[in-house]
Amino acid sequence: MKVLVTGGAGFIGSHVVDRLVEEGHQVVVVDNLATGKRKNVNRAASLYKTDITSGRLERVFRNERPNVVLHLAAQISVRNSVEDPVFDAQVNVLGTMNVLQQAVRYGCRKVVFSSSGGAIYGEQETFPAPESHGYNPLSPYGISKLCGEHYLSYFQRTGGIPVVSLRYANVYGPRQDPEGEAGVVAIFIQKMLNNEQPIINGNGRQTRDFVFVDDVAEANLAAMGQDAHGVYNVGTGTETSVNELFRMIAGLTGSPAKEVHGPAKLGEQLRSVIDPSKIKQELGWEVKVDLAEGLKQTVEFFQGKVGR
Repeated sequence: MKVLVTGGAGFIGSHVVDRLVEEGHQVVVVDNLATGKRKNVNRAASLYKTDITSGRLERVFRNERPNVVLHLAAQISVRNSVEDPVFDAQVNVLGTMNVLQQAVRYGCRKVVFSSSGGAIYGEQETFPAPESHGYNPLSPYGISKLCGEHYLSYFQRTGGIPVVSLRYANVYGPRQDPEGEAGVVAIFIQKMLNNEQPIINGNGRQTRDFVFVDDVAEANLAAMGQDAHGVYNVGTGTETSVNELFRMIAGLTGSPAKEVHGPAKLGEQLRSVIDPSKIKQELGWEVKVDLAEGLKQTVEFFQGKVGR
């Protein structure tokens, strides 16, 4: 099958591409390389350096005629979305619409959209949050992801194209960018390996649902199947506090860093954890890598980078 992966040079997208190649699919990557890296792209995949908001995207669809689109390209920073909500909407709303229009125009069989569990649900009333949980996004990023889901439903209704939205928890793992604000795991690991002091935002008792990137890649492959439709949470259903995460990473890196706390971030959720029961029941997906093992693999990846 020919699969087009937008954002395929990025952290999550490149892992998805690797799994598609392993399964014998023909893979086409679209990435503007603003945050993605060419070295992340599997050599068996073809890469178009193109922005999803660009008119040139049509040429890619016209040339390649993909069967399935896995849409992972996005503006992913909550903080940047607050500072520049217009840019966030240009990428996450207009860019998504452009991808969907081309997918319908060129006869794709399915579009799988990377959405966000925590950012869409906002401050939760139920723990863990099921897909039926109410929406209360606290950031432009959360709003734009929710908007993307609504456009998916619209294009399914009017264009007849099957769609799936995957609502991710906090994804971590090898290749995550330690320079951005989006990945607390990568930030903590890099600082500890460099003998720097990580700063914990607020009291550190805020909780997150940390899901390993390989498991997220498997969810994308599962969503390509005929049985997959609608919305699925992709998480562990387990809460881990930032303080607990800090201690786990300090143990794995052998860092003497102390728990130093800084000011809390405005609008940051106190608790975020999502219920993966639906994707487990309907698609047979489940978490294979627990947090201890996932952190171990991630630390080993960063140690390899530091050692080079």
